[in-house]
Amino acid sequence: MSQPTAPFHEEEVRRVVLDFLAQIPTVALNVDALGNVVATYKRGEGRAKWLFNAHMDHPAYVGAEFRGGVPRSYLDAGFPVKTFGAFSMWDLPPFEVLSGCIYSRACDDLIGCAVMIATLQALHEKEVETCVMFAFTCAEEVGLLGATYLARSGFLPKDIAVISLETSAERAPAKMHDGVVVRVGDKASVFDPALTAEFWARAERDNIPAQRCLMSGGTCEGSAYQAFGYKTAALCVPLGNYHNCSPDGVIASEYVSISDTVAMARLCFSIASGASDFDPAGALRERLELGLAAALAREVRLQAVDCETPETKVHGKA
Repeated sequence: MSQPTAPFHEEEVRRVVLDFLAQIPTVALNVDALGNVVATYKRGEGRAKWLFNAHMDHPAYVGAEFRGGVPRSYLDAGFPVKTFGAFSMWDLPPFEVLSGCIYSRACDDLIGCAVMIATLQALHEKEVETCVMFAFTCAEEVGLLGATYLARSGFLPKDIAVISLETSAERAPAKMHDGVVVRVGDKASVFDPALTAEFWARAERDNIPAQRCLMSGGTCEGSAYQAFGYKTAALCVPLGNYHNCSPDGVIASEYVSISDTVAMARLCFSIASGASDFDPAGALRERLELGLAAALAREVRLQAVDCETPETKVHGKA
């Protein structure tokens, strides 16, 4: 999170990602022509069922052009910037921990990248036998370009399920410190209901603090993959000062809850390492069928009583 980054200028983040993952012998690395990093963890047999995805860029100035979604009023305020060669970021602390929160000039989406690295490390350390893919993508802030490039590339299996990891602007009913958000959808899309139900069931089973919300503040890379035919779901953590825009009109550090971030990492590990033995739709169907059977039996008994005449009741007693 201390690395500078901008759309199409993710070099330093990518370098650190590759350095971390090069230390894990069960991970194979691929860097495509756009600069996306795809890490494949494999131990044992089987093909990858899951692709976790997070982006490496953040809104910033590239030359004189600001790339990313920030209202004009914030740009015109003249907040100081710090230059890193071809691009500049707001002159804010790169990483701080204060009062249970992580503050950074770029939580979005370096938090997601950090969670994916942590998940990969945990899979390796615990010697989990599975195959999972992780995509660290470029240029999300200027149109989901890295995810679109990867979705169109033919590199990914067409039957893989994509899990988009994000920080997303805190909006009701989502609440910071209440856990990872199992994201029902974003501003553009509604995600796969069966996957969403499975992740919610996993969180409940593993006692992982979680919320289930739409999070309509922005469009995440899950929508890009979904547009190209991939089954898609999403997880996120609520974000304060989205794109460094504070409610009082000044540029400020983004921040997320540490406990929410840990909850997202725990749920990612549960998904990546667990067998696909969840059938939330089947469990709901079973409950509905049992409820219907009980109600019908009850109604039949009531109707049988209502159909008895006074004579039959007396006769029955005799």
